[in-house]
Amino acid sequence: MANRREFLKNATAVVAGSGLLAGTSSFASAAEALSPVSTGKAPARIVALEEHFMLPEFVGYLHETQQNLRNGLVDKVVTPLSDFGRGRLEIMDKNGVDFAVLSLSGPGVQIEPDRQKAVRLARYANDRLATEMQKNPTRYGGFAHLAMQDPQAAAAELERCIRDLKMQGGMINGETDGLYLDDRRYDIFWERVEALGVPIYIHPGNPADQPHMYAGHPEMWGPVWSWAVETCSHALRLIFSGTFDRYPGARVILGHMGETLPIQLWRLDSRYQIANQKFEIQHPPSWYAKKNITITTSGVCNDAALRCALDSMGSENVMFSVDYPFESTAIAVKWLHKAQISDREREAVAWENAKRILKL
Repeated sequence: MANRREFLKNATAVVAGSGLLAGTSSFASAAEALSPVSTGKAPARIVALEEHFMLPEFVGYLHETQQNLRNGLVDKVVTPLSDFGRGRLEIMDKNGVDFAVLSLSGPGVQIEPDRQKAVRLARYANDRLATEMQKNPTRYGGFAHLAMQDPQAAAAELERCIRDLKMQGGMINGETDGLYLDDRRYDIFWERVEALGVPIYIHPGNPADQPHMYAGHPEMWGPVWSWAVETCSHALRLIFSGTFDRYPGARVILGHMGETLPIQLWRLDSRYQIANQKFEIQHPPSWYAKKNITITTSGVCNDAALRCALDSMGSENVMFSVDYPFESTAIAVKWLHKAQISDREREAVAWENAKRILKL
């Protein structure tokens, strides 16, 4: 028994820094503790693409996420979020991040009740981001901020951002006015996404209501758990509604190692066969997950999770991200260098997949 206790004590030791909102885990699995030191070489380049920014006009929306975090934490991230210059670039340089695709920190205009205001502010945010991209074109790209309250306007704004502002895709922070992206009112948007050939990053957001399952457990509401449930469910709605049958060229990105999707693929295929079905889809659910969904490692620096993602989704469908400044760039990059994957997989995750999918 003493030997077992000593083994567990040693197996749970971790050495970790933290981002501004990065958690510091107090334990690691025995499997992690026994993993050999990686001998993989550093990747040739590193591209990160869930890296956030903030503008003064959107700080009020950012505070909506205060319900998901400890008091005072949201205020601490406003300064690093607002920095497009020396501070952000020094962190990238110090840790070897060559290029960052920036996106407005959520929820942004996704929670704005005034449609016209949402459309106007989204355009303003994109113009401001484009200005920063132009100042550092070899370091910054961008995801368009989109007012999904108006699907036609969102489609037009996405096209403007891709064609005129040279952005790489769009980011949407969950549902808008209780509507998810599988709603047929968004067909005009998906038609444009497919025509442009760019990805849409579905970023976590709070649902329109709070399910009773979270009652009495505030720790489960937000990044610990509910955001993963909400965002993975959003992607599944796109699969099960036939959105990817209607628009087979559309591509979605999910962060946080796929929001639990990679581990679910076999069961999704198995249980879909006996499920009550409202829509008929042409292929098994896992087929769409691998063809139309790409995931990033943002906020998950764990070899077992990465191995699962690569094996489940395919090495061509996994991309590196940090989730700056909510997670630590130093921790994420150090992990990428040492992760127990092949050098070929490391290059694909670090930059090759992003170059191909985002047309960098």
